[in-house]
Amino acid sequence: MARLQRVFTLPPLSVTRTLPGSLNRPSRLIVSQVHRHKTSLPNNFYDYKNIDCGFNPQIPEYFNFARDVLDKWADREKGGERSSHPALWWVNDRKEEIRWSFEELGFNSRKAANVLSGACELTKLDRVFLILPRVPEWWLVNIACLRTGTVLLPGTSQLTARDILHRLQTSGAKCIITDNSLAPLVEAVAPQCPALHSKVLVSDERRDGWSNFGDLMNNVSSDHECVETRSDDPMTIFFTSGTTGSPKMTQHSHCSYGIGLSVNGRYWLDLTEHDVMWNTSDTGWAKSAWSSVYAPWIQGACVFVHHMPRFSTSTVLEALSNYPVTTFCTAPTAYRMLVQEDMSKFNFRSLQHCLCAGEPINPEVMRKWKEATGLDIYEGYGQTETVLVAGNFKGMKIKPGSFGKASPAYDVQVVDDNGVVLPRGMEGNLGIRVKPHKPFSLFTEYTGDPKKTEECYRGNFYLTGDRGMMDEDGYLWFVGRADDVILSAGYRIGPFEVENALIEHEAVAESAVVSSPDPIRGEVVKAFVVLTEEYRFHDKELLIKALQTHVKKVTAPYKYPRKVEFVEQLPKTVSGKIRRVELRRGEWGRV
Repeated sequence: MARLQRVFTLPPLSVTRTLPGSLNRPSRLIVSQVHRHKTSLPNNFYDYKNIDCGFNPQIPEYFNFARDVLDKWADREKGGERSSHPALWWVNDRKEEIRWSFEELGFNSRKAANVLSGACELTKLDRVFLILPRVPEWWLVNIACLRTGTVLLPGTSQLTARDILHRLQTSGAKCIITDNSLAPLVEAVAPQCPALHSKVLVSDERRDGWSNFGDLMNNVSSDHECVETRSDDPMTIFFTSGTTGSPKMTQHSHCSYGIGLSVNGRYWLDLTEHDVMWNTSDTGWAKSAWSSVYAPWIQGACVFVHHMPRFSTSTVLEALSNYPVTTFCTAPTAYRMLVQEDMSKFNFRSLQHCLCAGEPINPEVMRKWKEATGLDIYEGYGQTETVLVAGNFKGMKIKPGSFGKASPAYDVQVVDDNGVVLPRGMEGNLGIRVKPHKPFSLFTEYTGDPKKTEECYRGNFYLTGDRGMMDEDGYLWFVGRADDVILSAGYRIGPFEVENALIEHEAVAESAVVSSPDPIRGEVVKAFVVLTEEYRFHDKELLIKALQTHVKKVTAPYKYPRKVEFVEQLPKTVSGKIRRVELRRGEWGRV
């Protein structure tokens, strides 16, 4: 396999490594960790009753993940106190690969930090909008933002010009870093974004009006002193969809993810420094921060990345067979696609632990996966606003259909609309207790929207927006969204965004968007459309294709309605509000 040279030059490094013995946690990050080799442990190694006792992180006044975690792993690596696995192992479809140790990761991320503070003229708390696919530079910019104290705003490569404009204007980002595919869209909207003063291109090519990331990297020093950041300083902002209005800015602090995601890495992902972790999430989603940055690197594990332009079942299965991936996490939709392949042709020699999140997984898919691999799929539940809320943990009995028990990061209860805890077995709102003490691993706020932030809380609880129930054994069961947000193939889609796109088409007089069941994706976007008078007698199949194409152009393509139904009128309340709940019940009542 070819080792791929990036557009910037890597230093020659010769680091002798031996397998470590017991490893102490970094001095600034006081998080206890169990070090072990998994295969030597019984299946019941974790006793759920004792998990809470083992998770009690102390939050220092000042904390920075790059300095207090990554650099500490680099120090231990140089001293031969860590596994021989790289920190980042990147491959692509051409079998080219890059393997960076923690030392190399530190070297390159310090150079990237100097790019941000030098050529980009960014200072602490300035905002950086990052839109890149799964390329190594995405990880470098993530770490560089930590080192400079700048606030990272990740975005998916599927964003349209309108999406980019909204995010730049709303956030006031001073810098955008992207590639050639999105550069023309940025150029189209940049004149409407007065705060934006730096555009950085990650590409072998050069473009007028843009700084080239590789050129900048080759012309800066690797000496950089990490900015001092308080634990509660803003660290990252994710845009997340809701039922009304544009996506909200969900802000996390340096400790909420940088320390809080230790609960994911230690208990749910079950990682050690001997592990190679592969998470397939898009770089624009919080799950990528969860399982491709913070959780594995807190544990000293290797982050494995396969840069696939499109999800390919054969590529995934071949990679799981050919690379020493021990821990694999993907969306239930992906597992549904994978089990349809002839998995008997593959040998998963290294694979030890499989997980899923983003949407409920079908018990039948879990059964087929275990038949093919001998491994269970451990479901986890969380949100952009949280770390792991609940999950099935290694050694726990899995109840098919349940996403497990509350994680030690939170006190999770099922509550009514006023925040009153309901009896076991009764359906209600999934809530996280925030009084008398708000968990440090909960998001800080919806930036710039105190009203939306306040609406999340009822009584002593933060309401997740999901409905569920807790059985007598403490297992949690997902019932559905309390609002109209659609969870499709791991994507969170707000109906308002799709309806807003549809109404711009001249054929649409009115529309309503809801979830509809789908055997592969779990649920998909369905649009109910009332046509304008002049289009009422047009060819319906051609209209459906035209509307789908229109939505793909106006907003991110993953949001387009895979199902369209033309109706004479939409159900409404007496005040004229569309009753999406009635349409949704009609869809799911047909299952």
